[in-house]
Amino acid sequence: MPNKNTYRLTLGVLIILLLLCFITNISLGSVSISNSELLGILFGSSEESALHQIVFNYRLPKALTAIIVGSGLGVSGLMMQTLFRNPLAGPFVLGITSGASLGVALIIMGSAFFGGVLASVIISKWSIVIAASLGSFLVLLSVLIVSTRVRDTMAILIIGLMFGSITTAIVSVLSYFSSAEELQQYIFWGFGSLGNLTWNEVLVLFIIYFLGILLSLTSIKALNTLLLGENYARSLGLHIKRSRMTIIIATSLLAGTITAFTGPIAFVGLAIPHMTRQIFNTSNHKLLLPAVFIFGAIIMLICDSIAQLPTSDYTLPINVITSLIGAPVVIWLLVRKRKMVF
Repeated sequence: MPNKNTYRLTLGVLIILLLLCFITNISLGSVSISNSELLGILFGSSEESALHQIVFNYRLPKALTAIIVGSGLGVSGLMMQTLFRNPLAGPFVLGITSGASLGVALIIMGSAFFGGVLASVIISKWSIVIAASLGSFLVLLSVLIVSTRVRDTMAILIIGLMFGSITTAIVSVLSYFSSAEELQQYIFWGFGSLGNLTWNEVLVLFIIYFLGILLSLTSIKALNTLLLGENYARSLGLHIKRSRMTIIIATSLLAGTITAFTGPIAFVGLAIPHMTRQIFNTSNHKLLLPAVFIFGAIIMLICDSIAQLPTSDYTLPINVITSLIGAPVVIWLLVRKRKMVF
């Protein structure tokens, strides 16, 4: 448990680092923008200039999306690891991503499988977002129904994984009957992307994300109590089913909405909580949750900056970078499991 001064100092350093990463992320890209030019654009440059359009219509929405994605997945991963008391649990263990993938697969590849029934559906950004949201919601609804009937939290984890397996199997069948063009479009969605959102889409994403964060903040006391075990938490007066449902809904709002707008982002929700625990050496969610929020945003901004390949016209899929960073972290944590704070 860090003392208050150490915690505040470390958190302050992370906040400064977040601001620096945010500014760096906006300045990097195929078109190089110096710090002086960036400040002029942000605080009074002509709206007609090309650099102004690049910053305000592309880079700012992308940087804000990176903050939402990193913090949202980090917080949801932290809640899942605490709820299931499993260090390898992530925000997608309930099958939420698989449900979103099934919704997108039905929109993109469903027409080939159903013989033209969905051929009239116009594939657009919003149709894919709505389809992914509906898929996530259906899986969430199924998990919530199960959670009211099952006492064992680990049983919910297994059931969530089974829902994921079912939806993955259906997606595989759709992929088998789809054309190469449809399959390529679906694969590109699966790579994940932060740079395709308009300001209206960022606003919708932020509103739902904000609700998820509020629910997670109201669950801090329950999360700390669950660290002691469900039986002890119940003896302390914690309503297990209600707390479990609140945590699942908060995770689903965060992970499901982020997946719907940006595609599945790998390893962030799994690795960020553990990386933050190594820095702060605490399991107190009152301290850990804000730290995960900030650190997740920092890591996502760094990953996005690397993915942009500065001064190049190419942009790597964000999942490539998060996997290259997240996978070694998970391996390292498994090797050092006896030293993990949980």
